[in-house]
Amino acid sequence: MTTIPVEALDLPAATQEHARLAAEIVEHDRRYYEEDAPTVSDADYDALLARIQAIEARFPALKEGSPTATVAGQAAAKFEKVVHSRPMLSLEKVFTPDDVGAFVTSVRRFLNLPEGEQVALYAEPKIDGLSLALRYEKGRLVLGATRGDGRVGENVTANVRTIAQIPERLTGKAPDVLEVRGEVYMTRTDFLALNERQVAAGEKIFANPRNSAAGSLRQLDAAITAARPLRFFLHGWGEVTGSMPTTQGEAMAWLGAFGLPLNPRACLARDLDETLAVFAGLEAERAQIPYDIDGVVYKIDRLDWQDRLGLVSRAPRWAVAHKFAAEQATTLLQGIDIQVGRTGSLTPVARLQAVTVGGVVVTNATLHNEDEIARKDVRVGDTVVVQRAGDVIPQIVAVVLDKRPADAMPFVFPDHCPVCGSTATREEGEVVRRCTGGLTCEAQAVERLRHFVSRQAFDIEGLGEKQVKALWDWGLVHGPGDIFRLEERDRQSLTPLRNRDGWGAQSARKLFEAIEQRRKVPLARLLFALGMRHVGERNASLIARHFGSVETLAEACLTTDERRAEAMAELLTVDGLGPIVVEAFDQFLAEPHNADTLRDLVGLLDVQPPEARAADSPVAGKTVVFTGTLERMTRDEAKARAESLGAKVSGSVSKKTDIVVAGPGAGSKLAKATEFGVQVMTEDEWLSLIGG
Repeated sequence: MTTIPVEALDLPAATQEHARLAAEIVEHDRRYYEEDAPTVSDADYDALLARIQAIEARFPALKEGSPTATVAGQAAAKFEKVVHSRPMLSLEKVFTPDDVGAFVTSVRRFLNLPEGEQVALYAEPKIDGLSLALRYEKGRLVLGATRGDGRVGENVTANVRTIAQIPERLTGKAPDVLEVRGEVYMTRTDFLALNERQVAAGEKIFANPRNSAAGSLRQLDAAITAARPLRFFLHGWGEVTGSMPTTQGEAMAWLGAFGLPLNPRACLARDLDETLAVFAGLEAERAQIPYDIDGVVYKIDRLDWQDRLGLVSRAPRWAVAHKFAAEQATTLLQGIDIQVGRTGSLTPVARLQAVTVGGVVVTNATLHNEDEIARKDVRVGDTVVVQRAGDVIPQIVAVVLDKRPADAMPFVFPDHCPVCGSTATREEGEVVRRCTGGLTCEAQAVERLRHFVSRQAFDIEGLGEKQVKALWDWGLVHGPGDIFRLEERDRQSLTPLRNRDGWGAQSARKLFEAIEQRRKVPLARLLFALGMRHVGERNASLIARHFGSVETLAEACLTTDERRAEAMAELLTVDGLGPIVVEAFDQFLAEPHNADTLRDLVGLLDVQPPEARAADSPVAGKTVVFTGTLERMTRDEAKARAESLGAKVSGSVSKKTDIVVAGPGAGSKLAKATEFGVQVMTEDEWLSLIGG
């Protein structure tokens, strides 16, 4: 084996690897979506996701807060921000025919379909471009917006109007409001011609057609965009007034009749065999297709099934992207660096001689841990095979032993932290070696601060990795609360920020303004920003919804040990929060330094309660427990629907439970509901309450 199989990982090892992979994904997302300058290929990125998803499948508690549960990217500051009427989601990815079969099986299971029920899929090429939403009102184009983080994008309407394939007015009788989604792209021929013009003009060249299309669409000067050969294909829709056809294929044809460009290679596959045949055909034809594609997207054809399947985390349950196979290349391993994470983990990173794999330059690869290095017998100076996709990315698949230098020595993993010099220990049963320096280790302290201000956390514009490190070095910021006291401290400093290297009066003022804008923060973001192990974005959201306000959380968790223990017992009843997450939350708050940090922040910030979800529904805010056998929907569908209506789904019955939905075979939970006087409903009564 070239890497530790997921099934061989224990929880500590999985936790460490998951954290490292998550950090890589977030950084790649930033470079790809915000800078239009990725440093790894799509296949590399997809393989990284595949590995982290496999870990999450085996250890579900690690999924909370993972980048697999969020939509990558964010709106750039230079454009007006636009809130999408419906989120623009990303897709889960699969890589093998078995994965596609598993996707179809999961749909069958969720919908409880009979054995012979046909599951037709609408298949279309997955174009490697930039996602775009177009809003038409009464047939006229009024807005063009990038995806951004899925919720908030960038207003690029002026640039969109320069793309010839996008109609200014729709033909026929279009709905009063029609928002469509698609992909902006550039053909390979147009891309090469553009780069020739860039060279002739002394301008920078683009790495690939995707970067070129993204950079062209995100120009402040629409005239520059107009000079770029951008194209557009429609692949879906968002907000639509009025009725629509009943299938994906019919809906796409309906939209195409308004003059919107459809991909002629999209088609309907009636079963799994036809679906895989479409994939094989497109993969074989890939080199002849004039634009870059990196896979095939499958969508459940029936729209009523799409509605029932709904969403999970950042992706729909009714669609998946099937990615093409990986490519390999050979290069030289020039060195092995050790990086220290915010939890003290020592992670080895392979420094590679730059090599092009499938058109993308690769310069480094993670090596996981010291066992991985020993198992592969990777040595500095080795010639190694690098793969663009697989378990991890970029991945060293193998060492070319007949090219090994005679003086190549086995790598000796350090037993001291390379940053602070503290002993680096490896606990029994763990594969990860950790620095024992704690917050006295600069790397850990700075990494925690970087996490605090990162995009998914406080998202403070102008406070990136370099700025955090500089503020730490200057003694201006040593903890999260110091960030919100920075302006006051700066006024008292003998060397104010505006007089320091890399700063000026304007940049300092903008930073203070950006920090001030983040004093108002949702409770879930605050909890995520604290960097607790296992408490990612989704778990932070579940905890925030459970407590309802920061005042309630503080009273329950920051007063006495007894009250905190009671609060943790209540948290264990929240559906989706397992004992690993609750224990991590409890251990974090039990540390006086952490509790003081949270108290400090509560005093400095305006912490907002969780947004009400479907507040007008009859079950909004109520705690619901499902027990027994449900006959009209699966348990997963029942939970998903209840949560979409604003209910809290719990796994156990207590005096705080509002409703128990009991089907045949209900046992102890029904008995407890009767004992506590909790309202009990049949499945039919529940469906009648929520509207069928």
